[in-house]
Amino acid sequence: MKAELRGLPADLADKVGPRLLAAGLLVDEDPELAYAHAKVARRLASRLPVVRAAVAETAYAAEDYAAALSEYRALRRMSGDDEYLPVLADCERALGRPEEALKLARQGAEADLDPATRIELRIVEAGARADLGQDAEARRLLQSEIAASRGRRVPADSAARLRYAYADRLLEAGDREAAHTWFAAAAKLDTDGVTDADERVARLEGLVIDFDDAEEADPEPGTGETGTSETGTSETEPGDAQDRPTETEE
Repeated sequence: MKAELRGLPADLADKVGPRLLAAGLLVDEDPELAYAHAKVARRLASRLPVVRAAVAETAYAAEDYAAALSEYRALRRMSGDDEYLPVLADCERALGRPEEALKLARQGAEADLDPATRIELRIVEAGARADLGQDAEARRLLQSEIAASRGRRVPADSAARLRYAYADRLLEAGDREAAHTWFAAAAKLDTDGVTDADERVARLEGLVIDFDDAEEADPEPGTGETGTSETGTSETEPGDAQDRPTETEE
């Protein structure tokens, strides 16, 4: 951010910088206010990628998906980077356009995506299939991605999100036992708390958790960046027999 701001006149940088900082600090706590700060920064310096990224992220957090889609498209044009495909597709889903999300997924299939981006796009693609009533195909996509990612260096939080998404689809299909297995697999990988897999396992086991007491007893999760630990093994995985595709495309 500092490098881009140095390209602005000093007085303008002094106005834009605090807005971007406020947007970043507030996005989780008050996304609407964060979005307002980011929009002020855009009015002042709309050509800076860091400003457009702030607007895109805060618009998405504030659930203004049309604006987020527009900003992420602009960022993709500016950078030529396909890393924005998953969030672009997710915005299309949120706007009720699953077919458009699938078009973006097809673009991703032809791109050289890193493992984390590939997994995120596959999760969104499966969601779009489910939106269209193609539930078995949604499960097949996730199951296939789990199998394909074995042996690769995949960020642990991405691996956890993939298994969580698969478990969620299994639960929606009424397969509680398999869902429990895959939520448990997600929980073992999710050391940074990017999902609520532990809670989902507990619910399926019929346990009642007093989260207020849990918060008092346990320290807060670490504030380090997620996605830095990686997994290339299957020791936390359900048995191979459960991993074999068993469903056909609808």
